[in-house]
Amino acid sequence: MRIDIDSYREILDTLTRNKSRSFLTGFGVFWGVFMLVALIGGGQGMKEMLNSNFAGFATNSAFVWSQQTTKAYKGFRKGRWWSMDQKDVERIRQRVPELDVIAPVVFMPWNAQSTAYHEDRKVSVNVQGVTPDYARVNEPKLFYGRYINDMDVKQHRKVCVLGKKIYKDLFKKGGNPCGQSIRIDSTYYQVVGVDYSSSNISINGSSEEAVSLPFTMVQQAYNRGQQVDLIAVTAREGVVMSDITDRIRETVARAHYVDPTDERGVTVFNTEVLFQLLDNLFKGVNFLIWLVGLGTLLAGAIGVSNIMMVTVRERTTEIGIRRAIGATPKMILSQIISESIVLTLVAGMSGILFGVMILQMLEMGSMEDGMVTTHYQVSFWTAIFAAFVVSAMGVLAGLAPAARAMSIKPVDAMRDE
Repeated sequence: MRIDIDSYREILDTLTRNKSRSFLTGFGVFWGVFMLVALIGGGQGMKEMLNSNFAGFATNSAFVWSQQTTKAYKGFRKGRWWSMDQKDVERIRQRVPELDVIAPVVFMPWNAQSTAYHEDRKVSVNVQGVTPDYARVNEPKLFYGRYINDMDVKQHRKVCVLGKKIYKDLFKKGGNPCGQSIRIDSTYYQVVGVDYSSSNISINGSSEEAVSLPFTMVQQAYNRGQQVDLIAVTAREGVVMSDITDRIRETVARAHYVDPTDERGVTVFNTEVLFQLLDNLFKGVNFLIWLVGLGTLLAGAIGVSNIMMVTVRERTTEIGIRRAIGATPKMILSQIISESIVLTLVAGMSGILFGVMILQMLEMGSMEDGMVTTHYQVSFWTAIFAAFVVSAMGVLAGLAPAARAMSIKPVDAMRDE
């Protein structure tokens, strides 16, 4: 649509003559775009915040542990306590070849409380013995150093990886603690890493309050023998974890004379179900956000259309005179629609900028340790799409007033005067 300089001047003159009306009309579009941007950015931030509660965990993982049986089986009454052992790792590997990672975990005895000491400071800790493969199930966020490796496990090395809270409590001055020693109960360990992961999935306590040791070292230091408290697994690519959880439970249960249908006796926690639940939740949230945002924009566009209709009525004489001196219907159409687009686009872009500014302030408020923990921003293409929608609504809002303007005849304009 080609508009000359004089037409643009007329548009600006019209908007200037109707400042209060243009402001009220533009505010409706401004508020609609602001709501859309704020809702999208807020929804993105909420999604990131919830996902951070499960940060690091593989989406196709599961955790297996033993509990008190709830069913009698092969002469054993219900209510029996039992425990897994290292042989179960090999059993699962042979019976369930669809699994990629099988990582046993052992904790300190359930009735014991460990304390870590460094210089004059001490703090209660959750001790867990892990293998290097466990990092592929629950990925650590290493701030310093490294994770437990194969040589640590094979040689029963006295090394440890500290959780975030433990590190901050024991090393008040900060800095890299790798190479320094701490005492856990009566044994000294060398710090080789600091894990800053902060997942809210609690496995024997918060990851921020955990100290990870080599699997074999925990077995030896706490006299756990061949016992295993937890087995973490991940499925191979393309395998649905829900399809093999029953086989995992049956493999472990039969070896320990537990009813294979006793879902409490052999607990298999499938994180895949949890992540699917979150995905479905946010699909619904996103649909609601766009529904509310576009509805608000539509209301603003209707306001623009009504105001432009009033403007056309007030300018009946002006439009009639222009038609009398040679203005074509196309020129009248171009002017009215251009006024509508300019009004909606200016208000819409202002709404986008204001929304991004508010989201940026929220993002700065979520900073921790100099890093942003939650991002509340919308993507570039989302902003471009919002601007395109505003322009399209500007065109639609101007169609009815433009049709009315084109229908004005010079004779009717003079009679109206």
